[in-house]
Amino acid sequence: QVQLVESGGGLVQPGGSLRLSCAASGSIFSINDAGWYRQAPGKQRELVAAITSGGRPNYTDSVKGRFTISRDNAKNTVYLQMNSLKPEDTAVYYCNAEIRSFSSYYVYTYWGQGTQVTVSS
Repeated sequence: QVQLVESGGGLVQPGGSLRLSCAASGSIFSINDAGWYRQAPGKQRELVAAITSGGRPNYTDSVKGRFTISRDNAKNTVYLQMNSLKPEDTAVYYCNAEIRSFSSYYVYTYWGQGTQVTVSS
């Protein structure tokens, strides 16, 4: 069974940095596109950053120049480096990946359980 597990969230002061990790485990044949989403209280979940299987990144405008998404295919892990954090970045961050397992011909979308990021002084 495939699982995504996020880590690296926490409390940080404005201007600080955090690095989120999303590790995929299970019988994984391949990971296609992956991404990080966030959901703040009372708001809809939004895409923050995405990365293709070939490593091409894409960012929402509000995080461009501050966040960097990357992946380590050998470790089945996707990262989100967050710098110059602002209070408005406070949210639960979820990772998402399109994964094909060895037990299926099809690609399914998986979600992690979420990790809280709080930016506050």
